[in-house]
Amino acid sequence: MNAPALSATPKPLTAYRPHWARRFGIAPFLPMSRAEMEQLGWDACDIILVTGDAYIDHPSFGMALVGRLLEAQGFRVGIISQPDWHAAEDFRRLGKPNLFFGITAGNMDSMVNRYTADRKLRSDDAYTANAEPNKRPDRAVIVYAQRAREAFPEAAIVIGSIEASLRRIAHYDYWSDKVRRSILPDSKADLLLFGNAERALVELAHRLARSEAIETIRDLRGSAFMVPRGWKPDPEWEEVDSTTVDSPGRVDKHPDPYVMDPVQTVPAGGDSIQPIRLMSAAERVAVRKAARSHQVVRLPSYDRVAEDPVRYAHASRTFHLESNPGNARALVQGHGDRDLWLNPPPIPLTTAEMDHVYGLPYARRPHPAYGEAKIPAWEMIRFSINIMRGCFGGCTFCSITEHEGRIIQSRSEESILHEIEEIRDKTPGFTGVISDLGGPTANMYRMACKDKKIEENCRRLSCVYPGICENLGTDHGPLIQLYRKARHLPGVKKILIGSGLRYDLAVRSPEYVKELVSHHVGGYLKIAPEHTEEGPLSKMMKPGMGAYDRFKQMFEKASREAGKEQYLIPYFIAAHPGTTDQDMLELALWLKRNDFRLDQVQTFLPTPLALASAMWHTGRNPLKKVTRESETVSVVKGERQRRLHKAFLRYHDPANWPLLREALKAMGRADLIGNGKKHLIPGWQPQDKGAPTKHTPRPTTSPKPRSETRRRVMGR
Repeated sequence: MNAPALSATPKPLTAYRPHWARRFGIAPFLPMSRAEMEQLGWDACDIILVTGDAYIDHPSFGMALVGRLLEAQGFRVGIISQPDWHAAEDFRRLGKPNLFFGITAGNMDSMVNRYTADRKLRSDDAYTANAEPNKRPDRAVIVYAQRAREAFPEAAIVIGSIEASLRRIAHYDYWSDKVRRSILPDSKADLLLFGNAERALVELAHRLARSEAIETIRDLRGSAFMVPRGWKPDPEWEEVDSTTVDSPGRVDKHPDPYVMDPVQTVPAGGDSIQPIRLMSAAERVAVRKAARSHQVVRLPSYDRVAEDPVRYAHASRTFHLESNPGNARALVQGHGDRDLWLNPPPIPLTTAEMDHVYGLPYARRPHPAYGEAKIPAWEMIRFSINIMRGCFGGCTFCSITEHEGRIIQSRSEESILHEIEEIRDKTPGFTGVISDLGGPTANMYRMACKDKKIEENCRRLSCVYPGICENLGTDHGPLIQLYRKARHLPGVKKILIGSGLRYDLAVRSPEYVKELVSHHVGGYLKIAPEHTEEGPLSKMMKPGMGAYDRFKQMFEKASREAGKEQYLIPYFIAAHPGTTDQDMLELALWLKRNDFRLDQVQTFLPTPLALASAMWHTGRNPLKKVTRESETVSVVKGERQRRLHKAFLRYHDPANWPLLREALKAMGRADLIGNGKKHLIPGWQPQDKGAPTKHTPRPTTSPKPRSETRRRVMGR
């Protein structure tokens, strides 16, 4: 079961010879029933995609994006949307796929979709017709994959999406409060595709169509699979043990996984690591690249990380350091008597490939089967456009980088302007207002490292923390030009920017701030400082409030010059790892001084694989080298303290005053209780205002709720 080395120069998406079924042409909608298949002249589907979301034929929804991509390759693609998972029958509705089932939970992790940060069941689902709840199961990928296997035992099963991406190795699961093993063995799937998996998905489909067996396909970047313990692609591969936390007993010599040079050793009787010989810089780079392409890093096994928080934190750090497609090595992790093997991440799409993916013939509306039903996620994004993907911010609480990566992949100006025209001409209800030109971050369009070689060798977790890297190009010129051309298109009255803004980048371009504020803010602009205090900010990898203050000054100045009354709406997170009660008090006082009365606030929600989740679970800081004696992190886990931290954000709500009074007295800050302007809360309590009120939370992974629709499935 050998495999060739993984290529760093991938085949373009448009370079494949189309599958023979291309003769059937383009479907108005990908079929969801046998009747639709018959109308198209199909006797079978080549690929069947199963999703926990309603099927909306729009590139912001993963099933539509990858479905149309596979259709363009000539494959017949059917969709099973929100099947009845209580039995296998609904998974037989389109018959057996010729090639494989593609299983996803939808645009969101099913547990995030179904439960709040307080582990309470949500009452609605934005990705379902009429927001109806309970249309998908908990851990949907596992359940769907098992039902598909039950329906057709011999069918190949491939899992993907945000849920599969974030659960591809052993991970802490907040909802069960334990470390769970990789989703791959639990789902019993043949293959897992993680991240933006368009490349792997297209190549896999063509190779299966050529009658390759799925169990022999082991060389796809962005794929994971189960193998016998000790398996390697060929004898040339070298295994590197990642462990730096030594248990009592014999101490083996392990290479240091945090140093780029691969040929190292630990001298007997010492802890320092020395190179075997001195090499020139050019020699070191050549040796490093040659060696790393055939190296696999062994993470501590599932059993080890499940029982030992320090090893878990170490594994999390190692995983994130091996995330740059330019230098990442394969990873392997023991799961019982087998190994989970993860190939390096996929190579990002080029601009031409991005244009191809977003220029496919989407119907740009929900499948007709839903009739007049309202689907909130569709209503929210129907007039918005995704101009790029990826994020180099590295915020530790965010799952975007674990899924989409840090390298920005941008569409061309022509492609984006064409999509605006498509919305204008084809989307019902368009009034001339584009609700967003953005992505995971509004203002990272076309930003990249100034030197490709530096980018390929970099192992930083963020390009903007603790400061903006000197090698990062931060030119906002292309984005300014795009804004100007977009708002001058015929039929377009207004272009709004709804995605979260990275204000520490924006302050570097006064021209951009002026352009944004003068033409693209609809009265309010949402930004996400997340906190004011250094303790939590350092664990979030977010900039200090100095950058916020500079942006605020620029924003207000540009608003005055434009003759507009506009406001910044900041977002904050309560109970993030590294946050103390005192930190939350200081934040509440800052909010009061600045006359902010927040409506929607969020308590930290640990999502799988995020660095902040590792902090929350282990009490260790994986941003630094992890040892038994390394830095610990204060963590807020108790329900009462989490409620208190959230209450500080809503200090103005009378329902929170009893809890805050008690806390302020315990903290020795009773001087903040009273009826004057200097006081945080009053000493009196309105009648029937002693119980907490409910407030709609926003996602912890991005500055606004809508960004969850950016989380693609099966590669998006």
